[in-house]
Amino acid sequence: MTLSIRPATPDDLPLIAQFIRDLADYEKLAHEVRFDEATLGEKLFGARPYAEVVIGELDGAPQGFALFFHNFSTFEGRPGIYLEDLFVRPEARGSGLGKALLIHLAALCTERDCARLEWSVLDWNAPAIGFYQSLGARMMDEWTVMRVDGDALTSLAASA
Repeated sequence: MTLSIRPATPDDLPLIAQFIRDLADYEKLAHEVRFDEATLGEKLFGARPYAEVVIGELDGAPQGFALFFHNFSTFEGRPGIYLEDLFVRPEARGSGLGKALLIHLAALCTERDCARLEWSVLDWNAPAIGFYQSLGARMMDEWTVMRVDGDALTSLAASA
């Protein structure tokens, strides 16, 4: 079995959209998927890309992806990479593809002088948590994710 990681291209947009939907199904969050594919394509591949995507392949067939972007650590004074989504199709799990995607991102961190690679994982996803910990990741239990979106975001922005 040949495993490879490659940067996504605009031609991969339908594949990326399907991976996102498949990930949402797995996470029991399909009801939260609202993206418009054309807008997603513009944000990933347009004049100002906001994120990057790599595609993981087994024997030339796309079986997973990672979508990521740069963040910045003021404490470190250096950028980091935030992994927004990582997904491997069920039939390809256990093949090493998930690990290969994370190794690829870790190598990008090193190449780009990033201080860290970080991501969130659902607290019920014990297989993923165990897998991540086996690679050296640690839980950041002292941090709680905060979010403002939808009407609350619009309201906050309007209060300026």
